[in-house]
Amino acid sequence: MSNSLKKFLFHKNIIITGQRYAIEALSAMAQGLFASLLIGTIFSTIGQQSGLNLFTDIGTFASSIKGSAMAVAIGYALQAPPLVLFSLLAVGQAADSLGGAGGPLAVYLIALISCEIGKAVSKETKLDIIVTPAVTIFSGVLLAMAVAGQIGRAAIALGSLIMWATDLQPLLMGILVSVIVGITLTLPISSAAICAALGLTGLAGGAALAGCCAQMVGFAVMSYRANGLGGLVAQGLGTSMLQMGNIVRKPVIWLPTIITSAITGPIATLIFKMEMNGAAISSGMGTSGLVGQLGLYSGWVAEVASGDKVTITAMDWIGMFLISFILPAILTWFIADLFQKKGLFSDQDLKLDL
Repeated sequence: MSNSLKKFLFHKNIIITGQRYAIEALSAMAQGLFASLLIGTIFSTIGQQSGLNLFTDIGTFASSIKGSAMAVAIGYALQAPPLVLFSLLAVGQAADSLGGAGGPLAVYLIALISCEIGKAVSKETKLDIIVTPAVTIFSGVLLAMAVAGQIGRAAIALGSLIMWATDLQPLLMGILVSVIVGITLTLPISSAAICAALGLTGLAGGAALAGCCAQMVGFAVMSYRANGLGGLVAQGLGTSMLQMGNIVRKPVIWLPTIITSAITGPIATLIFKMEMNGAAISSGMGTSGLVGQLGLYSGWVAEVASGDKVTITAMDWIGMFLISFILPAILTWFIADLFQKKGLFSDQDLKLDL
């Protein structure tokens, strides 16, 4: 890369790094998805169960703008100028609509590219108010028309392969999906966005949820002595990502929750046949705001309404509570206690600055 190009990119705040694209943008995309599709799903579920059409209508409106919400969130993470940021509304809508069930992945890739193109031309002409949005929207929508469908089909194919493999080998895939998605939840990337992009539902979605719950509830419980009630709530209903700094300093503290996820994942797939048939993003949310559990419940409701399920059974509820809360708490505490007795880490290694 020439020095002149480097200077231009620096001047335009176009920073081509994994940190910005794979972590900051993906995490922001998950927030955009949460603020549209996920909150919309919650409202819709309340409306369906209460018979209050107001909540159903609000949920429908919120869910319908998920593409735009994700694209703007990505633009915000990339520090886009206002005209570029607002233009991404149209880009996100086009990419999500043309990407089909794989819309989130299409939005992610296309919004990244069109945002950086928009930033490159921003304030380069005296007609900036016309040129910047025109270039951003034209490049983004053209790209969406050219590749969004293929991106969506590829994402769904990969997600379908994972789900097919989980149905075929619930033990092995239950372990792999649970551990991998759980790890991504704790890393500074978005497990929710990944699950949404791949359309990860069914048994694979249940295993993914198990892994996320193992991380969140596990860290909340095993660090209780160090962080108290505040830490319990922040990690158990917020995110285990809070422990990332401690994990970097002492990686061994991550093993108890990873081992737990390797246990609860196959229990979810083999014993409880736990399927996530709500929104795919719920598979990667764990106990954050109880979105994962609401996703399970909304899936049960939809199955009953369609006739695929006779009723919500006691086993469904038992499976949800065991996999989401009880087993992660007990198993992680027990494993962490063994590790601490061996002197591998102490409570202070789990201390958060809350």
